[in-house]
Amino acid sequence: MVLILRFLFFAAILGLIIFSIRYWVHPKRKLESAHEKKRTFLLDDRHDVRKNFLLTYKGVMFEGEKHLGMTDDAFSITRIFIWVRDPAKLNGLEKEDFFECEMLIHQYYPRAKIEWKSPIRELLSRP
Repeated sequence: MVLILRFLFFAAILGLIIFSIRYWVHPKRKLESAHEKKRTFLLDDRHDVRKNFLLTYKGVMFEGEKHLGMTDDAFSITRIFIWVRDPAKLNGLEKEDFFECEMLIHQYYPRAKIEWKSPIRELLSRP
C-alpha cells in the first residue's frame, strides 16, 4: 500500500512539472505577456494559411488575415489584411509605428501586400 501511494505521489509531482513547463512555453501565454508589457510579439502558425496571426505592438493587439496567391514561381501568401482588435488603444500611435509593423510582417511574408482596415487605412492614406 505504501508503495502504491509513493508511486501516485511521484506521478502527481511529475504531472505538475510537465503541466508547468507546457504552460510557460505556450505561445499564447507569451503573446499575452508581451501585450501586457507593451512589447512586440507575433503569434503565427506559418504552416496554416487559414489561421489568422496575432501581433501585439506597444500594447495594441492586431489581427491579420492571410491570403494565398500565385507568384511567378510558387504559391505563397500574397495579401494580408490587418485590423486592430480595440480601436480605442490606437491613441498615441503614429504612421511610423504602422510601417514598423509592416516591416516585421514582411520578414515572415516578403511577397505579401499588406492592406490595413479602417481606421488605420485612412491615417496611412493621408499625405
